[in-house]
Amino acid sequence: MDNKKLEILHKSSQTFMRFGIKSVTMDDLAKELGVSKKTIYHYFKDKNDLVTQIILAKTQEDKFECKDVREKSENAIDEMFGISKMVISKISTLNPTVFNDLQKYHPKAWSIMNEHRWEFVYESFLQNIKRGISEGIYREGINPEIIARTNVSMTDMVFNGNTFPTTIFKYDQVFEEVFRFQIHGMANGKGLKFLLSNYNKIKNA
Repeated sequence: MDNKKLEILHKSSQTFMRFGIKSVTMDDLAKELGVSKKTIYHYFKDKNDLVTQIILAKTQEDKFECKDVREKSENAIDEMFGISKMVISKISTLNPTVFNDLQKYHPKAWSIMNEHRWEFVYESFLQNIKRGISEGIYREGINPEIIARTNVSMTDMVFNGNTFPTTIFKYDQVFEEVFRFQIHGMANGKGLKFLLSNYNKIKNA
């Protein structure tokens, strides 16, 4: 991909994540990026195309980063914490209007994100659960498919403004609590022992 296009994607993403999508016009974006609107339109048909390509790039980035975390992790719980830290770093400064803007004004991008959650994220949870069971740190009696779907739904709930109003709760705080809750629900005695003895080390690594 053209380096200039990559730069516009990256900086536009940062701007939208910080200020929201609907509130940022293409004029605002050009000014923020220090380029002309003509330059942006050379690479992207319109704002909707730009947002869609940002979401596509982010889903691909997630896949590569999750794969890296999985390969470097000590076990399934270590993997869960690694992915949790990765997600928290991305959402800690996220403008709460972003998800509503995507759903309301950019349905194609929203559809791509939903597909990513219910295919890649679901499959990642599923494989993590199976890994944890095989490693002897998750409970053998749990149903991986049911728990994986539950975990995806709980992760979606983090960004639900009705459940967790953004005037009271921060995304990163809620996400961390949900992830710890998920791990406690899956881990057996051996897993909980690893969790308790390694939590601070994993959290602060």
